Amino acid sequence: MLNLNIGDIVTLNIGKIVHGGHFIARHNNQVVFVRHGISGEIANVKITSINSKLAFGDAIEILKKSKDRVKSPCKYSKPGGCGGCDFQHISPEIQKNLKKIIIQDQFNRIAKIDINPEVISTEPLTGLNWRSRLDLAISNNGKTGLYSHRSNEIIEIDECLIAVEQINKSKVFSKYWNTSDRLSISVSSENELNVNQAGKNILGSDELKEVVDDNTYTISPKSFWQSHKNAPRLLLQQVRKYAKIKLGDRICDLYGGAGLFTAPMAKLTGEAGEVHLIERDNDCIKDAKKMFKTKKNIIIHHGKVEQKLGKIKNIDIIILDPPRNGAGKQVIHQIIDKKPKSIVYVSCDPTSLARDTKILIDNNYTLSNVLGLDLFPMTHHIECIASFIKKKNN
Repeated sequence: MLNLNIGDIVTLNIGKIVHGGHFIARHNNQVVFVRHGISGEIANVKITSINSKLAFGDAIEILKKSKDRVKSPCKYSKPGGCGGCDFQHISPEIQKNLKKIIIQDQFNRIAKIDINPEVISTEPLTGLNWRSRLDLAISNNGKTGLYSHRSNEIIEIDECLIAVEQINKSKVFSKYWNTSDRLSISVSSENELNVNQAGKNILGSDELKEVVDDNTYTISPKSFWQSHKNAPRLLLQQVRKYAKIKLGDRICDLYGGAGLFTAPMAKLTGEAGEVHLIERDNDCIKDAKKMFKTKKNIIIHHGKVEQKLGKIKNIDIIILDPPRNGAGKQVIHQIIDKKPKSIVYVSCDPTSLARDTKILIDNNYTLSNVLGLDLFPMTHHIECIASFIKKKNN
């Protein structure tokens, strides 16, 4: 039973980082998950929420400051402020180190293996002006905003420093909005701006042109696309490196979206091979069918992976990029049953990746690489790519 109450202020020694971006502290042997702190600091922490076993709080006053603490560049990044950027008070290089610790901890705790992953960054190294997709809430005052952490409270904002400059230069922040429907703002690699509200385009084209290396994609603003402006290029480079595709390979692209990986993989495998794209989202499938309608070596499957994968025969390589909760036991066992020679797993959550890794390594696959990609700077989120090779004697 906790002896803390919401609103209490307690002085705590801030401990290690854990999954979810919180730092662990203890009050009378009770665990408190703290935001806005750094390991080694001593802080006055205000309790913001509690449950039967755990408490959560914000470091509202730093009594002993870490050398890794910096001034948050954003005026909205503070206790009680915007809930999005929880690492703005930490120097960018230390952010990478913390994310590496999170990956290592999840693999050690869940997959029962020790790893030493590299975590790489991409431009801009300041951690600002990278986000090309942004969802905004609308307050009761008709102003744009973002939600406070673990709250329905909307923090009104007039800029977002992690958004690309085109978004901040647009009029979305200064305009009065007479409806509470959320805004979805997209900027393509070709600097096309789209604003969508309640499923309707209110500014910009119905299609966006995305160019990644020598691949061109025409997608709906409603289709999923990576939020970091450099993420598609970086992910594609690393997936191509780990997949080691040869002419004639038969490939599955699971949770393939509009076909970010499908397009270049189809070129690499050639007319003698095949790429099977599986996706359930209607907008992504519509885009993929339009883009790949003349590609004879691309087969598109509309539906859930667990319902479609079993029908595909003789697969050499599987690439998957599932949602945050991962592929899960059912899909991973379907992948194992296909006996692909290699698997490349893209994940935005190291916990679900570690869980699925444990199943693969227990079923005759070797984990050959884990790479962290800091595609969400100023936040605790981290993208990972893991590659697996089937053991030759099985």
